[in-house]
Amino acid sequence: MSGKQKKYLDDLLAEENETPVVETQQSRAHRPIREKSSILQERNAAETERRRRGDKGTLLGRESALARAASGEVRQVTQLLLDPAKVKIWPGNARRYEELNEESCADLIDSILAEGGQRMPAIVRHLVGDSDYDYEVIAGTRRHWTIAWLRANSYPEMKFLAQVQDLDDESAFRVADVENRARKDVTDLERARNYAEALPAYYGNHLTRMSERLKLSKGWLSKMIKVARLPQDVIAAYPNEAEIKLKPAYPLAQALEDDDQYPKIIAKAKALSEEQYKRRNNRTTLIGAPEITKALLEAGKAKDKADVRYVVRTHDGRPAVTVLSSNRQGVTLRLHAGSGLDDTGVADCVTEALDHLGRSGRGLTR
Repeated sequence: MSGKQKKYLDDLLAEENETPVVETQQSRAHRPIREKSSILQERNAAETERRRRGDKGTLLGRESALARAASGEVRQVTQLLLDPAKVKIWPGNARRYEELNEESCADLIDSILAEGGQRMPAIVRHLVGDSDYDYEVIAGTRRHWTIAWLRANSYPEMKFLAQVQDLDDESAFRVADVENRARKDVTDLERARNYAEALPAYYGNHLTRMSERLKLSKGWLSKMIKVARLPQDVIAAYPNEAEIKLKPAYPLAQALEDDDQYPKIIAKAKALSEEQYKRRNNRTTLIGAPEITKALLEAGKAKDKADVRYVVRTHDGRPAVTVLSSNRQGVTLRLHAGSGLDDTGVADCVTEALDHLGRSGRGLTR
Protein backbone atom coordinates (compact mmCIF):
# COMPACT_ATOMS: atom_id res chain seq x y z
CA MET A 1 0.00 0.00 0.00
CA SER A 2 1.42 3.38 -0.96
CA GLY A 3 2.12 6.09 1.62
CA LYS A 4 -0.73 8.20 0.26
CA GLN A 5 -3.23 5.33 0.47
CA LYS A 6 -1.96 4.40 3.97
CA LYS A 7 -2.58 7.97 5.18
CA TYR A 8 -6.05 7.99 3.61
CA LEU A 9 -6.91 4.69 5.32
CA ASP A 10 -5.58 5.88 8.69
CA ASP A 11 -7.58 9.11 8.44
CA LEU A 12 -10.70 7.20 7.44
CA LEU A 13 -10.47 4.81 10.37
CA ALA A 14 -9.72 7.68 12.73
CA GLU A 15 -12.81 9.64 11.69
CA GLU A 16 -15.03 6.58 12.20
CA ASN A 17 -13.62 5.62 15.61
CA GLU A 18 -14.05 8.29 18.28
CA THR A 19 -13.75 6.11 21.42
CA PRO A 20 -10.80 7.40 23.51
CA VAL A 21 -8.54 5.31 25.76
CA VAL A 22 -5.08 5.48 27.24
CA GLU A 23 -1.91 5.77 25.18
CA THR A 24 -0.77 2.54 23.48
CA GLN A 25 2.62 0.91 23.72
CA GLN A 26 3.24 1.69 20.04
CA SER A 27 2.64 5.41 20.53
CA ARG A 28 5.02 5.44 23.49
CA ALA A 29 7.69 3.84 21.31
CA HIS A 30 7.68 6.87 19.03
CA ARG A 31 8.45 9.47 21.71
CA PRO A 32 11.65 11.49 21.19
CA ILE A 33 14.71 9.76 22.71
CA ARG A 34 16.18 11.64 25.64
CA GLU A 35 19.45 11.34 27.56
CA LYS A 36 19.62 8.35 29.91
CA SER A 37 20.51 10.51 32.89
CA SER A 38 17.44 12.66 32.35
CA ILE A 39 15.21 9.61 32.10
CA LEU A 40 16.64 8.12 35.29
CA GLN A 41 16.17 11.40 37.15
CA GLU A 42 12.55 11.56 36.10
CA ARG A 43 11.96 7.94 37.11
CA ASN A 44 13.47 8.48 40.55
CA ALA A 45 11.45 11.63 41.06
CA ALA A 46 8.27 9.89 39.97
CA GLU A 47 8.93 6.96 42.32
CA THR A 48 9.56 9.30 45.24
CA GLU A 49 6.38 11.22 44.51
CA ARG A 50 4.39 7.99 44.17
CA ARG A 51 5.55 6.75 47.58
CA ARG A 52 4.74 10.13 49.14
CA ARG A 53 1.24 10.27 47.74
CA GLY A 54 0.37 6.57 48.02
CA ASP A 55 -3.14 5.76 46.89
CA LYS A 56 -3.92 9.41 46.35
CA GLY A 57 -1.19 9.62 43.75
CA THR A 58 -2.47 6.52 41.97
CA LEU A 59 -5.94 7.99 41.84
CA LEU A 60 -4.63 11.29 40.47
CA GLY A 61 -2.62 9.43 37.84
CA ARG A 62 -5.70 7.59 36.68
CA GLU A 63 -7.68 10.80 36.56
CA SER A 64 -4.93 12.39 34.48
CA ALA A 65 -4.96 9.49 32.01
CA LEU A 66 -8.74 9.64 31.74
CA ALA A 67 -8.59 13.39 31.17
CA ARG A 68 -6.12 12.92 28.32
CA ALA A 69 -8.36 10.25 26.80
CA ALA A 70 -11.48 12.39 27.12
CA SER A 71 -9.73 15.26 25.34
CA GLY A 72 -9.32 13.07 22.25
CA GLU A 73 -5.52 13.00 22.52
CA VAL A 74 -5.51 9.23 22.08
CA ARG A 75 -7.93 6.81 20.40
CA GLN A 76 -8.94 3.21 20.98
CA VAL A 77 -7.52 0.51 18.73
CA THR A 78 -9.00 -2.86 19.67
CA GLN A 79 -7.23 -5.93 18.30
CA LEU A 80 -8.48 -9.45 18.91
CA LEU A 81 -7.35 -12.99 18.12
CA LEU A 82 -10.41 -14.70 16.66
CA ASP A 83 -11.55 -18.09 15.45
CA PRO A 84 -12.04 -17.55 11.68
CA ALA A 85 -15.04 -19.89 11.79
CA LYS A 86 -16.91 -17.21 13.77
CA VAL A 87 -16.05 -14.48 11.24
CA LYS A 88 -17.74 -14.14 7.85
CA ILE A 89 -16.85 -12.03 4.83
CA TRP A 90 -18.71 -8.76 4.22
CA PRO A 91 -20.35 -9.02 0.77
CA GLY A 92 -19.41 -5.44 -0.12
CA ASN A 93 -15.75 -6.38 -0.62
CA ALA A 94 -14.45 -6.62 -4.20
CA ARG A 95 -12.47 -9.81 -3.63
CA ARG A 96 -14.27 -13.09 -4.34
CA TYR A 97 -13.67 -15.37 -1.40
CA GLU A 98 -14.83 -18.49 -3.25
CA GLU A 99 -12.08 -18.03 -5.85
CA LEU A 100 -9.24 -18.02 -3.30
CA ASN A 101 -7.14 -21.16 -3.10
CA GLU A 102 -3.80 -22.49 -1.89
CA GLU A 103 -2.04 -21.28 -5.03
CA SER A 104 -3.37 -17.70 -4.95
CA CYS A 105 -2.58 -17.40 -1.22
CA ALA A 106 0.77 -19.25 -1.28
CA ASP A 107 2.82 -16.11 -0.55
CA LEU A 108 0.66 -15.25 2.47
CA ILE A 109 0.75 -18.83 3.78
CA ASP A 110 4.57 -18.83 3.64
CA SER A 111 4.77 -15.40 5.28
CA ILE A 112 2.49 -16.30 8.20
CA LEU A 113 4.34 -19.56 8.81
CA ALA A 114 7.72 -17.82 8.68
CA GLU A 115 6.61 -15.15 11.15
CA GLY A 116 4.85 -17.56 13.48
CA GLY A 117 1.46 -15.96 12.96
CA GLN A 118 -0.42 -13.14 11.31
CA ARG A 119 1.27 -9.76 11.77
CA MET A 120 -0.96 -7.35 9.88
CA PRO A 121 -4.49 -7.27 11.38
CA ALA A 122 -7.59 -7.45 9.24
CA ILE A 123 -10.37 -4.92 9.77
CA VAL A 124 -13.66 -6.30 11.06
CA ARG A 125 -16.88 -5.00 12.59
CA HIS A 126 -19.29 -6.47 15.13
CA LEU A 127 -22.34 -8.42 13.97
CA VAL A 128 -25.60 -8.16 15.86
CA GLY A 129 -28.35 -10.76 15.72
CA ASP A 130 -26.32 -13.44 13.90
CA SER A 131 -26.09 -16.67 15.86
CA ASP A 132 -23.44 -18.15 13.56
CA TYR A 133 -20.95 -15.28 13.37
CA ASP A 134 -19.64 -12.62 15.75
CA TYR A 135 -17.79 -10.42 13.24
CA GLU A 136 -17.51 -9.79 9.51
CA VAL A 137 -14.36 -8.96 7.54
CA ILE A 138 -14.28 -5.53 5.92
CA ALA A 139 -10.66 -5.75 4.73
CA GLY A 140 -8.42 -8.81 4.97
CA THR A 141 -10.25 -11.50 3.01
CA ARG A 142 -7.04 -13.32 2.00
CA ARG A 143 -5.78 -13.24 5.59
CA HIS A 144 -9.04 -14.80 6.78
CA TRP A 145 -8.91 -17.53 4.11
CA THR A 146 -5.25 -18.26 4.86
CA ILE A 147 -5.71 -18.59 8.64
CA ALA A 148 -8.76 -20.82 8.09
CA TRP A 149 -6.75 -22.97 5.67
CA LEU A 150 -3.80 -23.25 8.07
CA ARG A 151 -6.09 -24.27 10.94
CA ALA A 152 -7.49 -27.03 8.73
CA ASN A 153 -4.02 -28.11 7.61
CA SER A 154 -1.86 -28.95 10.65
CA TYR A 155 -1.92 -25.55 12.42
CA PRO A 156 -5.08 -25.57 14.59
CA GLU A 157 -3.53 -23.05 17.01
CA MET A 158 -3.51 -20.27 14.42
CA LYS A 159 -5.75 -17.30 15.22
CA PHE A 160 -7.19 -14.59 13.01
CA LEU A 161 -5.79 -11.21 14.08
CA ALA A 162 -8.35 -8.45 13.56
CA GLN A 163 -8.80 -4.78 14.37
CA VAL A 164 -12.38 -4.00 15.38
CA GLN A 165 -13.94 -0.85 13.94
CA ASP A 166 -17.41 0.68 14.22
CA LEU A 167 -18.30 1.29 10.55
CA ASP A 168 -21.49 1.82 8.59
CA ASP A 169 -21.77 0.24 5.12
CA GLU A 170 -20.50 3.27 3.19
CA SER A 171 -17.51 3.69 5.48
CA ALA A 172 -16.84 -0.05 5.29
CA PHE A 173 -16.86 0.16 1.51
CA ARG A 174 -14.32 2.99 1.53
CA VAL A 175 -12.03 1.08 3.91
CA ALA A 176 -12.20 -2.07 1.77
CA ASP A 177 -11.68 -0.08 -1.43
CA VAL A 178 -8.56 1.78 -0.33
CA GLU A 179 -6.92 -1.44 0.85
CA ASN A 180 -7.80 -3.29 -2.37
CA ARG A 181 -6.24 -0.55 -4.51
CA ALA A 182 -2.83 -1.84 -3.45
CA ARG A 183 -3.69 -5.48 -4.16
CA LYS A 184 -2.60 -6.70 -7.58
CA ASP A 185 -4.66 -9.87 -7.28
CA VAL A 186 -7.94 -7.91 -7.31
CA THR A 187 -8.80 -7.78 -11.02
CA ASP A 188 -10.05 -4.74 -12.90
CA LEU A 189 -13.36 -6.47 -13.50
CA GLU A 190 -13.79 -7.32 -9.79
CA ARG A 191 -13.16 -3.70 -8.82
CA ALA A 192 -15.41 -2.43 -11.60
CA ARG A 193 -18.29 -4.61 -10.42
CA ASN A 194 -17.68 -3.49 -6.85
CA TYR A 195 -17.99 0.18 -7.85
CA ALA A 196 -21.08 -0.51 -9.97
CA GLU A 197 -22.80 -2.17 -7.00
CA ALA A 198 -21.75 0.57 -4.58
CA LEU A 199 -23.00 3.46 -6.74
CA PRO A 200 -26.74 2.86 -6.10
CA ALA A 201 -26.26 1.17 -2.72
CA TYR A 202 -24.27 3.89 -0.95
CA TYR A 203 -24.32 6.98 -3.17
CA GLY A 204 -27.84 7.10 -4.62
CA ASN A 205 -26.47 6.79 -8.18
CA HIS A 206 -24.67 10.14 -7.75
CA LEU A 207 -21.29 9.58 -9.40
CA THR A 208 -19.95 12.97 -8.31
CA ARG A 209 -20.57 12.22 -4.65
CA MET A 210 -18.98 8.79 -5.01
CA SER A 211 -15.95 10.36 -6.66
CA GLU A 212 -15.55 12.88 -3.84
CA ARG A 213 -15.94 10.31 -1.07
CA LEU A 214 -13.47 7.86 -2.62
CA LYS A 215 -11.07 10.60 -3.78
CA LEU A 216 -11.06 9.15 -7.30
CA SER A 217 -11.50 10.74 -10.73
CA LYS A 218 -15.14 10.90 -11.82
CA GLY A 219 -14.16 10.05 -15.41
CA TRP A 220 -12.17 7.02 -14.30
CA LEU A 221 -15.04 5.77 -12.13
CA SER A 222 -17.45 6.19 -15.05
CA LYS A 223 -15.24 4.00 -17.23
CA MET A 224 -14.98 1.33 -14.52
CA ILE A 225 -18.76 1.19 -14.12
CA LYS A 226 -19.27 0.81 -17.88
CA VAL A 227 -16.78 -2.07 -17.99
CA ALA A 228 -18.63 -3.71 -15.09
CA ARG A 229 -21.67 -4.04 -17.37
CA LEU A 230 -19.95 -6.21 -19.96
CA PRO A 231 -22.38 -9.08 -20.78
CA GLN A 232 -21.47 -12.57 -19.61
CA ASP A 233 -21.39 -13.77 -23.25
CA VAL A 234 -18.54 -11.34 -23.89
CA ILE A 235 -16.67 -12.20 -20.68
CA ALA A 236 -16.85 -15.92 -21.52
CA ALA A 237 -14.93 -15.31 -24.75
CA TYR A 238 -11.78 -14.28 -22.84
CA PRO A 239 -9.22 -16.75 -21.45
CA ASN A 240 -10.16 -15.62 -17.92
CA GLU A 241 -11.62 -12.57 -16.19
CA ALA A 242 -8.24 -11.42 -14.90
CA GLU A 243 -7.16 -10.61 -18.47
CA ILE A 244 -10.01 -8.14 -19.01
CA LYS A 245 -8.24 -4.82 -18.39
CA LEU A 246 -9.91 -1.44 -18.06
CA LYS A 247 -8.16 0.42 -20.88
CA PRO A 248 -8.85 -2.03 -23.76
CA ALA A 249 -12.25 -3.11 -22.37
CA TYR A 250 -13.69 0.41 -22.20
CA PRO A 251 -14.00 0.92 -26.01
CA LEU A 252 -15.70 -2.46 -26.18
CA ALA A 253 -18.15 -1.42 -23.46
CA GLN A 254 -18.89 1.74 -25.44
CA ALA A 255 -19.47 -0.24 -28.65
CA LEU A 256 -21.97 -2.47 -26.86
CA GLU A 257 -24.11 0.59 -26.11
CA ASP A 258 -24.74 0.97 -29.85
CA ASP A 259 -27.91 -0.89 -30.82
CA ASP A 260 -26.51 -1.77 -34.24
CA GLN A 261 -23.20 -3.15 -32.94
CA TYR A 262 -24.57 -5.02 -29.91
CA PRO A 263 -26.01 -8.12 -31.68
CA LYS A 264 -22.95 -8.45 -33.91
CA ILE A 265 -20.56 -8.33 -30.95
CA ILE A 266 -22.62 -10.85 -28.98
CA ALA A 267 -22.77 -13.24 -31.95
CA LYS A 268 -19.00 -13.03 -32.41
CA ALA A 269 -18.41 -13.46 -28.67
CA LYS A 270 -20.46 -16.67 -28.64
CA ALA A 271 -18.46 -18.04 -31.55
CA LEU A 272 -15.17 -17.16 -29.84
CA SER A 273 -16.37 -18.72 -26.60
CA GLU A 274 -17.06 -21.98 -28.41
CA GLU A 275 -13.58 -21.85 -29.94
CA GLN A 276 -12.01 -21.29 -26.52
CA TYR A 277 -13.98 -24.27 -25.15
CA LYS A 278 -12.61 -26.50 -27.89
CA ARG A 279 -9.07 -25.31 -27.23
CA ARG A 280 -9.39 -26.01 -23.51
CA ASN A 281 -10.60 -29.53 -24.20
CA ASN A 282 -7.74 -30.09 -26.65
CA ARG A 283 -5.28 -28.44 -24.25
CA THR A 284 -4.09 -26.04 -26.89
CA THR A 285 -3.24 -22.36 -26.49
CA LEU A 286 -6.24 -20.12 -25.87
CA ILE A 287 -6.87 -16.99 -27.91
CA GLY A 288 -5.32 -14.07 -26.04
CA ALA A 289 -7.27 -11.14 -24.60
CA PRO A 290 -5.91 -8.55 -27.10
CA GLU A 291 -6.98 -10.72 -30.05
CA ILE A 292 -10.43 -11.27 -28.51
CA THR A 293 -10.99 -7.55 -27.99
CA LYS A 294 -9.87 -6.72 -31.52
CA ALA A 295 -12.13 -9.38 -33.05
CA LEU A 296 -15.16 -8.18 -31.10
CA LEU A 297 -14.65 -4.53 -32.02
CA GLU A 298 -14.22 -5.43 -35.70
CA ALA A 299 -17.38 -7.55 -35.59
CA GLY A 300 -19.35 -4.64 -34.25
CA LYS A 301 -18.26 -2.37 -37.10
CA ALA A 302 -18.86 -4.94 -39.85
CA LYS A 303 -21.69 -4.33 -42.28
CA ASP A 304 -24.52 -6.84 -42.22
CA LYS A 305 -25.06 -7.76 -45.84
CA ALA A 306 -28.35 -9.42 -45.13
CA ASP A 307 -30.27 -6.24 -44.45
CA VAL A 308 -28.08 -3.14 -44.61
CA ARG A 309 -28.26 -1.32 -47.96
CA TYR A 310 -30.91 -3.72 -49.23
CA VAL A 311 -32.40 -2.14 -52.35
CA VAL A 312 -35.87 -2.63 -53.82
CA ARG A 313 -35.80 -1.81 -57.54
CA THR A 314 -38.38 -1.12 -60.22
CA HIS A 315 -38.94 -3.51 -63.15
CA ASP A 316 -36.38 -1.54 -65.18
CA GLY A 317 -33.68 -1.69 -62.47
CA ARG A 318 -33.99 1.80 -61.00
CA PRO A 319 -33.72 2.00 -57.15
CA ALA A 320 -37.02 2.76 -55.44
CA VAL A 321 -36.43 2.02 -51.73
CA THR A 322 -33.14 1.36 -49.87
CA VAL A 323 -32.80 -0.01 -46.34
CA LEU A 324 -30.12 2.14 -44.67
CA SER A 325 -30.22 0.57 -41.21
CA SER A 326 -32.26 -1.69 -38.96
CA ASN A 327 -31.77 -1.95 -35.20
CA ARG A 328 -33.70 -1.94 -31.96
CA GLN A 329 -34.47 1.75 -32.31
CA GLY A 330 -36.16 1.31 -35.69
CA VAL A 331 -35.73 1.01 -39.47
CA THR A 332 -34.34 3.73 -41.71
CA LEU A 333 -35.43 3.73 -45.37
CA ARG A 334 -34.56 5.96 -48.30
CA LEU A 335 -37.29 6.62 -50.90
CA HIS A 336 -35.58 7.47 -54.17
CA ALA A 337 -36.81 10.28 -56.39
CA GLY A 338 -36.93 9.52 -60.12
CA SER A 339 -37.99 5.91 -59.72
CA GLY A 340 -41.00 6.58 -61.95
CA LEU A 341 -43.39 5.04 -59.42
CA ASP A 342 -46.51 6.65 -58.03
CA ASP A 343 -47.36 6.63 -54.31
CA THR A 344 -48.95 3.20 -54.49
CA GLY A 345 -45.93 1.75 -56.27
CA VAL A 346 -43.56 3.26 -53.68
CA ALA A 347 -45.73 1.88 -50.86
CA ASP A 348 -45.49 -1.57 -52.42
CA CYS A 349 -41.68 -1.28 -52.46
CA VAL A 350 -41.67 -0.22 -48.77
CA THR A 351 -43.78 -3.30 -47.95
CA GLU A 352 -41.30 -5.51 -49.82
CA ALA A 353 -38.37 -4.01 -47.89
CA LEU A 354 -40.10 -4.59 -44.55
CA ASP A 355 -40.99 -8.16 -45.55
CA HIS A 356 -37.32 -8.78 -46.31
CA LEU A 357 -36.27 -7.44 -42.90
CA GLY A 358 -38.90 -9.56 -41.19
CA ARG A 359 -37.67 -12.76 -42.87
CA SER A 360 -34.09 -12.03 -41.75
CA GLY A 361 -35.16 -11.32 -38.15
CA ARG A 362 -34.51 -7.57 -38.36
CA GLY A 363 -38.04 -6.28 -38.84
CA LEU A 364 -40.04 -3.91 -36.67
CA THR A 365 -41.46 -6.81 -34.65
CA ARG A 366 -38.64 -8.93 -33.29
